Amino acid sequence: MPVTNKRHRNIQRFARLLDSSIRIPGLDVRIGLDGLLGLIPGIGDTLGALLSSSILAEAARLGAPRSVLLKMAFNIAIDALIGTIPILGDLFDFAWKANLRNLALLERYFDDPRRTSVTSGLLVGGLILLVLAFVAFLGWAAVSMLQALYGLAAGT
Repeated sequence: MPVTNKRHRNIQRFARLLDSSIRIPGLDVRIGLDGLLGLIPGIGDTLGALLSSSILAEAARLGAPRSVLLKMAFNIAIDALIGTIPILGDLFDFAWKANLRNLALLERYFDDPRRTSVTSGLLVGGLILLVLAFVAFLGWAAVSMLQALYGLAAGT
């Protein structure tokens, strides 16, 4: 059941504006407003994430399940976080195209709701485990560093 209502068309237009509305002459590359905003130091990636979040909110209004919404949020988070890295993050911003990824995810959901929800749910579960493992690693690293510092301080 492909969705073709006005809200869906608005999401399509907005995702394209953010990710592929400008063709680079002489190259087979398209960029969008999100990538250009990412060039503004300090606030550009935050503004891009806020604009991208409007697509996420609209997907929720259209009835996308939590697993799909979480996967969409992950795409936005990756775009915003990596985009903060000077120069490399900006290049990543132009290539990642989180909004077009989220548009495709939403369209896949409306074409095949069960399969998309299960696949998204598995990915979200895996990401949660990965984040928990990373937090545990950071905790271990912090404790190890504190122990080493304490050992150095006690030894002097």
